[in-house]
Amino acid sequence: MTRRTLFSLLLLLVVSGLLTLFRIPVASSQGATLVAAYVEGDLPVEDPEAAAWDQATPLEIPLSAQTVAKPTLPESRIRSLRAQALHNGTELAILLTWEDPTEDVSMVRVEDFRDAVAVQFPLQEGQPFFCMGQPGGDVNIWHWKADWQADMTAWQDVETAFPNMSVNYYPFAEADQGALPRPDEYTDPSYLPALAAGNLFAAPNRPSPVEDLMASGFGSLIAQPPEEQNVGGLGLWANGTWKVIFHRSLASDQPHDVSFEPGQVYSIAFAVWDGSNGERDGEKSTSQWVSLQLAPAAAPPAEMEEEPSAEPFIFVIGPMAAALVLILLFISAAVLFAWVELRRRQR
Repeated sequence: MTRRTLFSLLLLLVVSGLLTLFRIPVASSQGATLVAAYVEGDLPVEDPEAAAWDQATPLEIPLSAQTVAKPTLPESRIRSLRAQALHNGTELAILLTWEDPTEDVSMVRVEDFRDAVAVQFPLQEGQPFFCMGQPGGDVNIWHWKADWQADMTAWQDVETAFPNMSVNYYPFAEADQGALPRPDEYTDPSYLPALAAGNLFAAPNRPSPVEDLMASGFGSLIAQPPEEQNVGGLGLWANGTWKVIFHRSLASDQPHDVSFEPGQVYSIAFAVWDGSNGERDGEKSTSQWVSLQLAPAAAPPAEMEEEPSAEPFIFVIGPMAAALVLILLFISAAVLFAWVELRRRQR
């Protein structure tokens, strides 16, 4: 072994020791974490352009086509979405933004499909399968639907797509002859079994464009009862971009709802449907699990005015001192190496 090799090994050992002593990582990595920033007052649940969203650091979420279970998506058009989150200690709001050149807000015709987006949370500890969970690993899903959003402005039915249609008279509904009655115009719910059974798709009024669901694997999706639908939402499309807000109270006493606490970390996954691409059901773009961290609520003023502890100071000074020692070490090693080489040549 030459002197140069021996000297290099000695230098590496010294540097490794210093890195270990001062706990300086050689390389660091950070997993994808969506941080729900804490804000005072009401959340901007009806305005995706509100200034309050500037306090929420955006996280870019990669998406890929669902190819695990049929029906699969051959090719995904939506490759990513941007997520932001806020909370005020009692309510959580999530803003999702993605590019979509077409606004698909109707499913009246059989050939039409809607745009949609969903967020998903595990109901047990750990992370079940990111697509709909698994047996023993239930998930809570919030599903925003563009056609439900449109229904809240103007109810859509067959006559929306075919305005010149004519129908027979409905003696069991309060509607003009030749007009298709709305669900709330039926005097006898027996003629609308879906409405009588509490099916949200048949509901005459949509209090929210978001459906609150649970699942435990493919083919197990179940809508929570109408009285347990407690997730609000809003979707706006403009200039080829969807912006959708989900919001709900942090705490919920429903058995199939996730609950949140400030300062804690949860898992969250996303799914997006592009109606113009024929996407529906399992044909969608999905994400892997990422972390959702709710920032702690602001400390009271008295606590914020307390003197900082010595531990953060040491944490900052430690790496700085280590860097200075490393610089001095390299200078000393270079001088020593030059001196050794000079003595060797003089012999």
